[in-house]
Amino acid sequence: MKVIIIDDEPLARELIKEYLQSYAALQIVQECNDGFEGFKAIQQHQPDLIFLDVQMPKINGFEMLELVEQPPAIIFTTAFDEYAIKAFEAHAVDYLLKPFSKERFDKAVGKFLQTGNTKAVTNDLLTEVTPRVLGAEEQQRIVVKSGNNIKILPSHEIIYIEAYDDYVKIFTNSDVYLKKKTLSYYETVLARDFLRVHRSYLIPLAQITRIEVFEKNSHVAILKNGNKIPLSRNGYAALKEKLGV
Repeated sequence: MKVIIIDDEPLARELIKEYLQSYAALQIVQECNDGFEGFKAIQQHQPDLIFLDVQMPKINGFEMLELVEQPPAIIFTTAFDEYAIKAFEAHAVDYLLKPFSKERFDKAVGKFLQTGNTKAVTNDLLTEVTPRVLGAEEQQRIVVKSGNNIKILPSHEIIYIEAYDDYVKIFTNSDVYLKKKTLSYYETVLARDFLRVHRSYLIPLAQITRIEVFEKNSHVAILKNGNKIPLSRNGYAALKEKLGV
């Protein structure tokens, strides 16, 4: 079975490699020191298991996973505090809290060998846990795919986000990006600067120029680029409260 190690700490990667020597069935096909490399390696090798650090430069482990359409089984390696660890435990995805022993490592690998792929659990974890552990900087950006490239999209470049079946469409002045996430997810992650004004729309407050009457008892928000976003009754009330009007 193919294994990829994604961790920006060389010593952590060396430790995992040393511990994996006990497992003839697991073959390391690549080491990566950030999420950009990790994503490309996963696309290339389609591994059975990855060891994934959560806190890394450029993009974190969760942001990288959001780009992977078919996630492999994952053992997280993390220095997160107890609060975040409880979230991992609740979703039955195994983790290694740094620094970890060979005994703890063996327990995690043993769990993988017994249960195999944890894709469904991984997707649940991304939805439920990610908003709890993102830092302030990560709550002001979205990592997207643009062709074969990865782009970090600052929240101030986003015009609005629209629900689209099991995905969302993220609109900027120049492009539209698809992400397999719910609008509710981004409503939580981007809560500081964005507002859910309709069941299908999330907009940044900074993009709103005015509110207009559309039809009897209905309103639209006019954005800086001229787009008109419908407001639900609750969205209209929430927006007026936010804007103090």
